[in-house]
Amino acid sequence: MNDSKTAVFPGSFDPITIGHWDIVMRALNMFDHIYVGIGRNINKKCLFPLEVRHRLVLKTFENVPQVSVHMYDGLTVDFCRKVGAKFILRGIRSLFDFDYEKTLAHINRELSNGEIETVFLFARPEYSHVSSTLLRDIITNKGRCNQFLPPPIQSIDLANMNF
Repeated sequence: MNDSKTAVFPGSFDPITIGHWDIVMRALNMFDHIYVGIGRNINKKCLFPLEVRHRLVLKTFENVPQVSVHMYDGLTVDFCRKVGAKFILRGIRSLFDFDYEKTLAHINRELSNGEIETVFLFARPEYSHVSSTLLRDIITNKGRCNQFLPPPIQSIDLANMNF
């Protein structure tokens, strides 16, 4: 059995934010490897197609060998099992996030028969107001949101991407 500490950081990343990037970069001090899992959620209406989100997240972490980026279907705990992760990494921006994430953590722990734990990192205060939802609104209205994107993709004009 492998003793490495591996985590999955799941999400829709529609789009990935500087807050997401910061959580992963800080978590590299705790984990040997992090899989950023871009989940397909058929009930969620996304602004960016899955392939575009995948490319943006790949570009974000292209120079970070301890991070892999994958798309997945189904339950996050099943993806964790597939990649050998014993931890789910989640970021917390607010009390609202905490309540929701706490519920998910309990469900995931039960679904995994206690084999997978959720680890929470609190957002830095300077990123606690940044959310994918707000970025989608800015992008939809052709605004510039580059300061809210991870440094490796801040030069990309998401408002004028053609699909």
